[in-house]
Amino acid sequence: MINRTAERALSITAAIFTGIGLAGSVLVALFMSAAVSEPGFQDEMRGVLSGDGTFTPSEVDVMISMVDSFYVLIWIAVIAAFISLVLNIFGTIKIWNSSNPKAAGILFIVAGLFGGIISLTSILLYIAGILCLTKKPPLAPEPEHAAAETTWMS
Repeated sequence: MINRTAERALSITAAIFTGIGLAGSVLVALFMSAAVSEPGFQDEMRGVLSGDGTFTPSEVDVMISMVDSFYVLIWIAVIAAFISLVLNIFGTIKIWNSSNPKAAGILFIVAGLFGGIISLTSILLYIAGILCLTKKPPLAPEPEHAAAETTWMS
């Protein structure tokens, strides 16, 4: 039996951080959806951007479309964080049950990719995944009589 405490600790820590990030992303996405869907917000934004005279009307339209694009990107990040959290939980369950550490390692690495390529949670998941894939069970000790039988003189 291999001790998988490090993998468990890393995966649980990553799941907590991913959950916090997911909750924050959902709050930002809900705030953005409320702001973007309100017609007064777009009118106010258009008035502020064109009020000082540095932006042309076409540039103002581009800025407003960028805000809409940012809104879509936030929802994509929310979906990716949710997928990462689900894969992380499945991997943690597989590690906890010691049923299939190789599959758990693959789940951790894929969850890390969905969590962000170089974020803190992804690095934790990459380490847990690599540990799952590379740890080998200890070798069984040799029987005593096999060690005594040598063939060097025959």
